[in-house]
Amino acid sequence: MKGQAQIPELVVLGGGLAGSEAAWQAAERGIRVLLIEMRPSKTTGAHQTGDLAELVCSNSLGSLLPDRAGGVLKSELEGMGSLLIACALEHAVPAGTALAVDREAFARSVTQRIESHLRIEVRREEAAEIPSGPAIVATGPLTSPALSASIGRLTGVDHLYFYDAVAPIVAAESVDRSAVFGDSRNSLSEDYLNCPLGEAEYHRLVEELAGAERIPLKVFEEDVHRGVRAGAERFFEGCLPVEVLAERGMETLAYGPMRAVGLSDPRTGKRPYAVVQLRRENIAQTLYNLVGFQTNLLEVEQRRVFQMIPGLGNAEFVRYGQMHRNTFLNAPRLLLPTMQFRGRNDLFFAGQLTGVEGYVGNIATGLLAGWNAARVLQGKEALAPPVGTMLGALCNYIATAEEKHFQPMKANFGLLPPLPKRKMGKPERSRLYAQRAGEEFERWQAETSKS
Repeated sequence: MKGQAQIPELVVLGGGLAGSEAAWQAAERGIRVLLIEMRPSKTTGAHQTGDLAELVCSNSLGSLLPDRAGGVLKSELEGMGSLLIACALEHAVPAGTALAVDREAFARSVTQRIESHLRIEVRREEAAEIPSGPAIVATGPLTSPALSASIGRLTGVDHLYFYDAVAPIVAAESVDRSAVFGDSRNSLSEDYLNCPLGEAEYHRLVEELAGAERIPLKVFEEDVHRGVRAGAERFFEGCLPVEVLAERGMETLAYGPMRAVGLSDPRTGKRPYAVVQLRRENIAQTLYNLVGFQTNLLEVEQRRVFQMIPGLGNAEFVRYGQMHRNTFLNAPRLLLPTMQFRGRNDLFFAGQLTGVEGYVGNIATGLLAGWNAARVLQGKEALAPPVGTMLGALCNYIATAEEKHFQPMKANFGLLPPLPKRKMGKPERSRLYAQRAGEEFERWQAETSKS
């Protein structure tokens, strides 16, 4: 009964996407769970609330299309009863073919569901040590120094690290609608607003981005298991600050987040040289996110440079971009595809700490860790999904990738076993990957339902 003291069978550290999903999956399978989350009593440099499953970067969970890797993974998670995917669909905001959510409503919904579960106790305190009994560690990229030290003592190997960045958000009413147009690369829609730039405007923006003043990167807490400090800038290639991209060459952004392929300005009937896309951030349509504009510029420089973008001359920034340290394990050395720690059968890791990238990947590893933790506690064998499924391919990658050059990975078809060799275009190849993954997943579900 809720409110009565219960002895937990499983401890989950971290109430983010992975930890929340893991706690729910284990509890739904009859396991008593203690979920420990340090917020709001102790916060991080990126979070703003004490809600579970708070989204700190984009509000988009990626593609819903059935022939996209992200769409395939979401479908698999739905089939396994994912709480967070269900909450995301419930609180979705229009975003073309992507699943974007009202981040506040989404986090509140997850929090309410977790806190009201009869077999989950939520405790708001910092965890400084890895539990000695059955546990899932899902403390994310901003794991506290004390727990990081505990993980270091357990693993006996170095953490990896990189700097991660988030994009600014502007008030919708401050966007000059006469200077922008609504369209997405897949369909006509005002879920995205496009700020079109001519060649000269684009080149000037790139020059200003490359030369703008940045927030000095802090020397983070001493790495307790190496006795050295993380000094040099090291970024995750999938989430580079826009100013770093600008430094890589004048046309880098035009072929990256500012590409205008598939877009046509209805006022000219032509494709712009480049665009800055704004994605709807909430159901009320009051906020827009600058897509791909993660940054570590000073706030005054963000205002100065980003207000050069057509339509944003008087933009009101309700959140500025920022950068923070992102910590993750050398998963190929430490983890099995079941999310188990190689040295302890009853210890699991999940979420961004494992080296998966993207919200849905975090949810996926949390789901698998919670599912397998319940199996182990019930005397069953932990299982890894087949590598032909998107979930299985992602978890297999982080457990078997090359240790030396391991970097976070999003779900993508390149992780799946190759298709038979024959000439085919990308759309057909994607369709066949998705079809085969769906068939593999259905077979696996049928088999595991008997175990």
